[in-house]
Amino acid sequence: MIIGYDAKRIVRNATGLGSYGRTLVNDIARLNQGLRLHLYAPDKGRDDLREQIVSVPGLMFCYPKDCYLPFDKAIWRSHGIVKDLKKDGVQVYHGLSGELPLGIRKSGIKSVVTIHDLIFMRHPEFYNWIDTKIYTWKFRQTIREADHIIAVSECTKRDIMAYGHVDEDRISVIYQSCAPRFNSPSVNYKQSTINSQESIRMLYGLPKRFILNVGTIERRKNILLAVKALAGLPEDLALVIVGRQTTYTNEVLEYISAHGLSHRVFLLHGVPDDHLPALYAQAEAFVYPSVYEGFGIPVIEAVSCGLPVVACTGSCLEEAGGPDCLYVAPDDDEAMAAAILQVLKGAEGREERICRSQDYIRRFEGNDLASQVLDLYHSLV
Repeated sequence: MIIGYDAKRIVRNATGLGSYGRTLVNDIARLNQGLRLHLYAPDKGRDDLREQIVSVPGLMFCYPKDCYLPFDKAIWRSHGIVKDLKKDGVQVYHGLSGELPLGIRKSGIKSVVTIHDLIFMRHPEFYNWIDTKIYTWKFRQTIREADHIIAVSECTKRDIMAYGHVDEDRISVIYQSCAPRFNSPSVNYKQSTINSQESIRMLYGLPKRFILNVGTIERRKNILLAVKALAGLPEDLALVIVGRQTTYTNEVLEYISAHGLSHRVFLLHGVPDDHLPALYAQAEAFVYPSVYEGFGIPVIEAVSCGLPVVACTGSCLEEAGGPDCLYVAPDDDEAMAAAILQVLKGAEGREERICRSQDYIRRFEGNDLASQVLDLYHSLV
């Protein structure tokens, strides 16, 4: 069977949708079932991201011919790619980031799309008006084209049914897994590993005690809640925030300056993927105060690395982290501080909470999820 994938985010996005695509394709490739996997991207993107895809027989990247300008590449990805899929004999095409090319249903090629979230419809206040219109149009076009839809959580499935009026039997909930490099013990206690972790901490000038957050620094991610919670936490405990900065970052920085927290908050941008496990390994806890998520893969990464997690209620984060992570309202900084105190080193029940959380997230392990996706492909053809 020849499977085609929308690989734009695989070669261009370091986190989020890119991580999902790279992890899923690698997990499917490692199952070694004699499949041919064609990864269709508008260009080669970033070498460091493209090289994260495993090299196995039958897996290849495919690029458009004579498409040099951004507009040409966009047209190819949204429509022209269908001709290439037919020419290459693709039997199933998987849109990994919520989009499918126009006309794929008429082409006879079976299609699957993964929809990660519909936050632009549920919480349009976090988006530009024009973006919500474009994303909504793409969503409605995609669900018309798709033979089947993968939702990354029950929460996202409910949103697809509510906002897209899609029949439940057209949707499968198949969770996403995190990359193997986050599997605990990426923290093994060989002296060389400890030295490497220490060198990364020193590289970024971080203190010895810190809690960690990973994710774009945008209003929806709500990191200001964790910054405010520092007032109720030990003075020697810092907050390290890793992620792309947006205009919301200025609001966070203003609060930090006004409340004398500059020595306790560290904002890191452009951190390489291979540094993240070392940062997780040295943190005492992970905080993820997002207002709304489709899944929340950083929660899985943190638990995989052996961290207790404090997140927020109201979306899918309880589904991702399980009952032994702690959850607070997204506007309650005092509750956030109290929850963090319950999971710091030395807190009663901390280690048991971590072990139970790691048991819970085994349901998100790569090969099992890849097998579910493969079963779906086979059911379509």
